Amino acid sequence: MQQERTARLIHQLYHLNLMSKNYVIIDASDVSSIDFDQVMETSADTLRYSLDGSKTFVKFEGSTPSFLEGKTQYDHSEILTILAGPEWTDPDGPPGE
Repeated sequence: MQQERTARLIHQLYHLNLMSKNYVIIDASDVSSIDFDQVMETSADTLRYSLDGSKTFVKFEGSTPSFLEGKTQYDHSEILTILAGPEWTDPDGPPGE
């Protein structure tokens, strides 16, 4: 019984952690403006790009970094839906990619 409660608590904390993150899609041409000290990605090399290479996204917690102010923010569920779309995921690619 205790293990079940612990597992439920871990599951809830995991989802709360995901929900506390905000995601912003930016143009690839704006990558040089990213302050990597204010987002969860560590460098331009760790960014995921759209299939055509024109867009990428960053995630952050807490206050909106100044370089992202005025841009549309997404929660975890919303960004997953976007990234599953044809602009970000090759429908002919292997499952999970």
